[in-house]
Amino acid sequence: MPRVLLIEDDHAVRRGLQLALRHQGHEVFTASTGEEGLERFAAVGPDVVVLDLMLPGIAGLDVCRRLRERDQVPIIIVTARGDDIDVVVGLEAGADDYVIKPVQARVLEARIRAVLRRLGTPSPESARPRAEAHGELTIDRGGLTVTHQGEPVLLAPSELRLLLTLSASPGQVLSRQQLLEAVWEHSYHGDIRLVDACVKRLRGKLGELSGDPRYIQTVRGFGYRFRPASLPA
Repeated sequence: MPRVLLIEDDHAVRRGLQLALRHQGHEVFTASTGEEGLERFAAVGPDVVVLDLMLPGIAGLDVCRRLRERDQVPIIIVTARGDDIDVVVGLEAGADDYVIKPVQARVLEARIRAVLRRLGTPSPESARPRAEAHGELTIDRGGLTVTHQGEPVLLAPSELRLLLTLSASPGQVLSRQQLLEAVWEHSYHGDIRLVDACVKRLRGKLGELSGDPRYIQTVRGFGYRFRPASLPA
């Protein structure tokens, strides 16, 4: 039974989502402030966190950053406006996905199921060798681990899935919409900010320079491609 930590200060919203998620088979823990959310996280060890950005006390963005510093648990942020700058900031702070208020329980449930599937989903190219070396980057598709310069790279589920998807087809350009469908399972014309923010976080963890990315390259006007050491720039 997936364990969900719901951090939401509005009692009515919190109670409604708690009942809906329980009905879908989740074990749901709740918190009404940022401080309480961090305490509950340490106590229950949830499988996924649903985090409202507008919280009393410690703000939702700070909670997101603190959680990401200590754990790679999937985080879905809740925001009041889809065009709010908080969406981009939240994604860059480490969130894996987001939903817009008023939250529809069926949408949130679908996002939770999708992000949990990323935790154990192998690479799209399961026939590839167990470990692939791309210069200083090693990707173990079987073990779902990544090392850079011999050191483990801790990746959130969306970051790992994005790297696996891009590196499965070296040199091939994938559009943002293709990546959105493959990584986030958003089959509609979704929000490409999810892709761009995740690429930015992934590049940072791989030590890539913003002006000269080594592995994940931008193809302007289209999308991204993975360039291993064997392919020219």
